Amino acid sequence: MDSGAETLETENRIINKIYKKDKIRRHASLLLGLLLISIAFNLFLLPNNIVFGGVSGISIITKEVFGWNPSIVIYIGSLILLIVSFIVLGIDQTTGSVLGSLLFPIFVQITANIGEWIPIGEIETFLAVLFGGVLYGLGAGLVFKAGFTTGGTDIINQIISKYAKVSMGTAMLMSDGVIVLSGVTIFGVNKLMYAIIVVYIIGILTDRVLLGISNSKAFYIVAEKEEEIRNYVLNELGHGVTIFDAKGGYSKEKEKVLLCVVPTDEYYRLKEGIHEIDQKAFFVVMDAYEVFGGE
Repeated sequence: MDSGAETLETENRIINKIYKKDKIRRHASLLLGLLLISIAFNLFLLPNNIVFGGVSGISIITKEVFGWNPSIVIYIGSLILLIVSFIVLGIDQTTGSVLGSLLFPIFVQITANIGEWIPIGEIETFLAVLFGGVLYGLGAGLVFKAGFTTGGTDIINQIISKYAKVSMGTAMLMSDGVIVLSGVTIFGVNKLMYAIIVVYIIGILTDRVLLGISNSKAFYIVAEKEEEIRNYVLNELGHGVTIFDAKGGYSKEKEKVLLCVVPTDEYYRLKEGIHEIDQKAFFVVMDAYEVFGGE
């Protein structure tokens, strides 16, 4: 067996091990996520004709134009895209989409009359957009965090990304953009603006569920007075520091890069401390969502 095949086998073994862990929790997360997405769709987005992209957005258009049942449109669309995915992307990349693709339209059908169970009455479109986007984003985050997808245009995005050599974000913009703009011809510009708000809220909430809320900040610092800054972090703030050897890309001179992670509530103390010690210091601050190990 050559090294390439061994590497691929090792990677597949790691992936399989990951997906076998906490199987019950992962599937429970998938079901809860699909339920939240379906409620958001049937209670807030579909009644207000908010075409926010994806196969769900297409089903809103076809319901208005042809009177077709959204769950059937979603099911047929997802099934077709699954077949395309198996052919174009292969089994490995399609596996995570199968369960979500088959279950999502079932959840949409089960919650089709959710408005009768939860009588919210007539509410402003903006409130529907706000609550619909939040619920949908939370649900999508749970699905993705469990290692699944809802299928649909996620598959189209993967195909576009692979063959057009563009990022997933660009591919999503292209595919969902066409669907959202199609809704303008049916529902008008006002609905387009609401759809953009929904897409933004869904993106933000999905990221928050996937990554969590940052409790720490990671500082990468390059400074002439790196020793003084190191002592300040160690002795005044009581946090560890890791020092890297680096070389300037322009000057090609050797320099030190300090890495330290501090709780968010100490961000100001470290930032101002760096400025106080070395006003010419260069540093980058990033959110650190999970921090493990260390003393």
